[in-house]
This record gives sequence, C-alpha cells and structure tokens, in this order.
Amino acid sequence: MDNAPAHAADEWSPRPAYWLDDVPTAYGHGPAVVLLDQTRLPQEEVRLVCSDVPTLVDAVRRLVVRGAPVLGIVGAYGVALAAARGDDVKAAVQDIAQARPTAVNLGWGARRAFAAWEASGGDALAALREARVIHTEDAQASAAMAANGAEYAVALVADRPLRVLTHCNTGALVSGGEGTALAVVRELHRAGRLGQLWVDETRPLLQGARLTAYEAAQTGMPYAVLSDNAAGSLFAAGEVDLVVVGADRIAADGATANKVGTYPLAVLARHHGVPFVVVAPMSTVDLDTPDGDGIVVEQRDGGEVTELSGMPLTPPGSPAYNPAFDVTPPALITAIVTESGVLSPVSTIAIARMSAGHDPVMRR
Repeated sequence: MDNAPAHAADEWSPRPAYWLDDVPTAYGHGPAVVLLDQTRLPQEEVRLVCSDVPTLVDAVRRLVVRGAPVLGIVGAYGVALAAARGDDVKAAVQDIAQARPTAVNLGWGARRAFAAWEASGGDALAALREARVIHTEDAQASAAMAANGAEYAVALVADRPLRVLTHCNTGALVSGGEGTALAVVRELHRAGRLGQLWVDETRPLLQGARLTAYEAAQTGMPYAVLSDNAAGSLFAAGEVDLVVVGADRIAADGATANKVGTYPLAVLARHHGVPFVVVAPMSTVDLDTPDGDGIVVEQRDGGEVTELSGMPLTPPGSPAYNPAFDVTPPALITAIVTESGVLSPVSTIAIARMSAGHDPVMRR
C-alpha cells in the first residue's frame, strides 16, 4: 500500500519519498522507503527501494534524496523502517541524524519518530504513524509557505509580474508538498505574477540546472538557467526583483545555512537593493544553535569540484575546497517566510516569538 499523501490530479508532483508496506526486498517481502533518485534527474526518473537503514543512509549521503523538509520525512520513515525490521532503533536514529550534519530536519524527523516509538513501548506502527503525520504536516506547511510568500512578494512589486532569482532546488523534490522557495514561485506563476524565473545552475552538483529547471519545465514556468557567477550581471542590469532561497538550518538569531553560493547572492542583493527572502518550515529553525558560527557546515568530497559527470576538470591530484553550504547572516536577510507567517526584520527576538507554540523537544 502506498501511504504518501494524495495530490490533486491536475498537479504535477514527483513524490520524492514515500513508504510501501510490502515490496520485494533483499530480505524477502517487507516494508521499504522508496526514493526518487535525484542524482539521475533530469535524464531519467528512477526509484530506489531502501529496505534497510544502511541503504537509506547511503542514499541520503549520495544525495539520492536531499532538501531539508523531505529529509525530515525520510529520517522519520527510516526510524519506522528500523522498528519494523526489529533493528536497534536508537542506533538507527544516530546513523540517520549523522548522515548529513548541517541539515537539521534529518535528525529532527528521526528523533520525532523515535519519541513516538519509545512512548508506545516499542510499537513499530507508532513510529510509522508519526512519520506519516510529519509527511502530511510538511505538505500543509508547504501550502502555507507558498501562500504567505506569494502574498509578500506581490506586495513588493504590485504593478507587474516579478523577476525572481533562486538558488539550488527548493521545490516539490524537497518536500511532501510543493516545496519551500520554489513553492512560492509556483504560486506566483499560478496567479499570473511570475514574469521570469532565473535559475542559478548551483555548483558543484548543479541542483539548479538539473532539478529546479526540471521542475520549472514540468510546471510551465518561464525560466532561464544561468551560471552562478552570472548573477551579478543580472543584478547590475536591473533584471532581478526578488531573491528567494530555502534553508537547511536557521539559527536562533536568523543566520541561515543553505547551499553554497547563497551568501554571495545575499551580498549582491543587499548592494543592489533587492529583497533577499528565505523560505523554510519552522522545523528548520534550530533554537539550540545560537548563531551562524554554531552551524556545522558539511564538507563534501573534492571530486564533486574536480570532476563533472565522471570527466576530470582539473590536473590529476588537484586539491579542492567543497563545502556543501554557506551561512548568510541575518543582517542580509530581508525576511524569513514560514508556515506561521513572514518574519521581517530578522532578529533573535523575532525568531523566538515566531517559534513560540512549537514544542522544543519536537523541533530539536
């Protein structure tokens, strides 16, 4: 049985992660977490069946599945999978949470499912029910963020369609719904308020060129892909009205970790007087990290920089610097959009007020 939340029939959705109760696996028939392999997009749509936690963790590390909200969903399903298999559930939580250290949602989802499993006295179905709740909540949060962000964007430029620049991939591929930042763009498109979507290619893994362009094409958005270092010329030419990006972790002061290359866009936006907006669910806010200096930035294999699709780009043995993320300070962020509303200006006090009412045990 496919337990992914349903989408309207006329809406495109890639369904990046979902649970199946009974599929053929290496261990016979049993439950599995099914992932759309994003490393093979846009050339082909292939699904990976994860019938155990090590396979799931490996998929997370290889970016078969990526993006903060869906990682929370996958983390929870991973714990449910460990419980259903009779594995060491506590150890599974640790393995899942450590797969990508910057992405706070991954551990958050795993720990939330673990808390449900533990409170039930070790009932695997309790972990699965909690994972399904997280999946549904994320779809609802996505819809709320899209509405909140689109309303905010339209108020910025009320007299014409907007020209929006985005970085990395923040759409339906990263969510139980339509995403975060790209969900806002999709809402603008539906309303006839999107003039142009500028898609940063997003080095080194090209999530913009491969994935955001893929989503834009699927949904009929007017878009163009640009190399990351061409963004400055767009700003200088006055071709950008708004920058919208996602987040993998938001510290208590509003500092935001996102795919490397985000921070330079924030600097450019500030210099040219263009609003820079972060769109993320409240589950990405980490009050236990006081500021940007406390965010651990994942360092990835240098081959992602020195090679492209297996072809060498540099002399053999060239060293490489390859952080997966950079951190944008709150002073450069015009607003943070969540399912709870729009926060502007961004400050520690504002973040704390917006976080009020969210269970801190569940957020961590």
